[in-house]
Amino acid sequence: MTIRHYFLVFMIVVLFGSAYPLQKIIFNENVPPILMGGLRMLVVFLCLIPFWKFKIPNKKYWLPLFFFSLCMGFFVNFFMNLSLNNSEIVSPIIIGSQLAIPFAILLSSFFLKEKVSYKKWILIFVSFFGIILLGFDPLIRNEIFALFLISFMAFFYASAQVFSRYLKDLEVTQTNAIMGLTGFLFLITASYFFEGEIVENVVNISFQSWILILHSGILVSIGAHMSMFYLYRIYPVNKIFPFYALFPVVGVILTFIIFYEIPTLITIIGGLIVITATYLINKES
Repeated sequence: MTIRHYFLVFMIVVLFGSAYPLQKIIFNENVPPILMGGLRMLVVFLCLIPFWKFKIPNKKYWLPLFFFSLCMGFFVNFFMNLSLNNSEIVSPIIIGSQLAIPFAILLSSFFLKEKVSYKKWILIFVSFFGIILLGFDPLIRNEIFALFLISFMAFFYASAQVFSRYLKDLEVTQTNAIMGLTGFLFLITASYFFEGEIVENVVNISFQSWILILHSGILVSIGAHMSMFYLYRIYPVNKIFPFYALFPVVGVILTFIIFYEIPTLITIIGGLIVITATYLINKES
């Protein structure tokens, strides 16, 4: 890899790592979590309209595209935001999101009939053990519900990756624009039913929260993801994807800087187990 591409990888890891702590700031300002997800997806949709130009894909892609958009646009944002909103400590949520990787291996094995080596099976069980270990931390026992929610997020993120395998021939801007539109419509509807008056909630959002919503939509959802796809076209996936396991490290560091969170010994051990296992799973892929 060139120095320029290593720098790009570094920026991607920082952006992914910043997503969770910065979104927690938004929720600390009492922005409804489901509404925030809807606004994030609206930003993605609006930014990608000039590239998509409302081109309708072939009918054979409609079903996998719908399920990809539903999983990635709606369920991922729904469960991630509810998890962050219901947690006092951000670090375990960041670590728990790494379950997306073993979930993706399991779903690919079941639906795509991809072979999973014995080494991968062992690493998958090790990663789940690391998450279970977090539950024994006295400081995290009150965060079990939030960890439960982030596990659902990880499952649907992994599901989206499986459905994306059927969309390889579509343009990335097209799939992400449709994902943004689908996510926005479902999240705004859910926000209306669960969080009340939408217009009033939007008007009450502070300037700082709007900046952070734009950050999550433009820099994370579009910038970081598009950059990953750019690198996938140049290098093998197994050369790029292992770096994904590094974003929790950045996220935990940022939670310390922003919220003064000091991880306990159990959290550090459990986190290292999960991050190491997912890194090795990615390297084996």
